[in-house]
Order: sequence, then structure tokens, then C-alpha cells
Amino acid sequence: MISLYLAEDQSLLNTALAQLLDLEDDLHVVGTATDGQTARDEVLRLQPDVAILDIEMPKLTGLDVADAIHDAAIPTKVIILTTFAQKAYFERAVHAAVAGYLLKDNPSDELVATIRDVVAGQTVYSPELVQNMLSADSNPLSAREKDVLVAAATGETTKDIAASLYLSDGTVRNYLSAIFSKLGVHNRLEAIQTAKQNKWL
Repeated sequence: MISLYLAEDQSLLNTALAQLLDLEDDLHVVGTATDGQTARDEVLRLQPDVAILDIEMPKLTGLDVADAIHDAAIPTKVIILTTFAQKAYFERAVHAAVAGYLLKDNPSDELVATIRDVVAGQTVYSPELVQNMLSADSNPLSAREKDVLVAAATGETTKDIAASLYLSDGTVRNYLSAIFSKLGVHNRLEAIQTAKQNKWL
């Protein structure tokens, strides 16, 4: 069972979303809040598997809460759910190691799928956000992800990349999965093309 904490300042939406998520057999909402300070305190105490946070909330923003979770080094994964497609917000979310960043107008089943994906170790950012907000001076890839993608661009297999970077095959696959999610692409070729077009490699 995946434990969830939901923080959204609109009470009606908060209640409706909590009820919707609780309908899933493998999801359980362990708490909700309508302000960021309550969300921070309760998430640090409860340490749910996933915290779903709105950005604009009273007292503390969802990104403040995400920073607190990151700094506390607890295992809770963070999904930002927002109406605000602002570049500065997105960059701060990436810096806070947020596992998911979705727009509120995305279908509810996409949120459910994202919850399961981030618990499985994936990073999921809405492709619209990646395409619309990231520019050449804002590389979403970590240094290690760039190393992996550079090696992939030379045509190396996953096994070759693992050997050259002293990583396991599984770790390389995880890096590639994170790269695809961050760039909003589906395969190595698309990832390499997108990275080169934006001068991230």
C-alpha cells in the first residue's frame, strides 16, 4: 500500500482529490493540509511514501515544503501539482529533487500513474513543462546524466556505458529513464536530439 499526503489550499479540491486517490486499491491518503506549514510538519512526522503538494499555499509554499523534505533526507517522494507553469518554480523543483511535476489540468489517471512511477524510482515531469520552460541556460540533466547521455550518443550499449562509467547495468537504465522523463522523450535517439538542440550536451 502506497501512503500519500496531500496538501492543497482549496478545501473542496483537497477533499475531492483525497477521495479519488483513496478509491485506488494500492493508494491510501494518510493526511491532508490546506497550508504549507501544517503540510511540512505532518509530512516530516508521518514520512509518507509520497507527498503531493500544491505550490501556492498559505504560510509556506509547496516548494518550501519540498525543500524541507529534501533537507531532512527522509524517503518521501514529492510530486508538485500546480496550475503555475512558471520556469522559476520548475527550476526550484528540480533543485529540490522533486520526483514529479504535473499541471492540475492533466487527467487524474495520469496523477495516479505518476504516483506509482515515482515510488518505483522514476522521475516524471510533464512534457509540456519541459518543452515550454527549459532553455539552453537551464540544463535539467545532472552531471552524471550528461555523462550517460554522452556515452549513449556514441552508440554504446547499456553494458558498455556501465563499464566505461563504472556503474551497474541497472543504474545506467535508471539514469536513462530519468533522462527520458526530464526531457519528455521516449528513447535514446529523441533524448540525444533534444539535448543537442538545446545545447545541453
